[in-house]
Amino acid sequence: MAVEEKWKANLEKVAFMKQFPGLLGNWESLADKTVKAVIPLKGKQGAAVLIFTDSTFAIVPPMAPEPYELGETLTVARTFLEPTHRTAYVEYDRLAKKDKDALMSARADKILGAIQNNLEQIPELKDRLKELVKEWK
Repeated sequence: MAVEEKWKANLEKVAFMKQFPGLLGNWESLADKTVKAVIPLKGKQGAAVLIFTDSTFAIVPPMAPEPYELGETLTVARTFLEPTHRTAYVEYDRLAKKDKDALMSARADKILGAIQNNLEQIPELKDRLKELVKEWK
């Protein structure tokens, strides 16, 4: 019976915490908020609670975004960030193009390598390649 009571008490506590006044539950609700304090949390490495001047608060994950998140962020936030960070966006665009070009070159090398490595085993490959080239002309 004591175990069941503990379980019920914990459920009740958790339900209340999730509805605690001022807890913000989505990113959109942080718009136009002014941060009053940032308090690190011990339970999860890098997590913190943001306290806003209107006494609302939000729990945020660690600031260690993955490269794909950074790339998407720089794309979707460009209209807001570029006026202030124009030089950084010029460099980002240069590096993104360099990366894209390197990817295309690596793909081409991989395809050509596969063709060269398989020409002896698949003789009809040479004829098929000639046909493809004629189609593209």
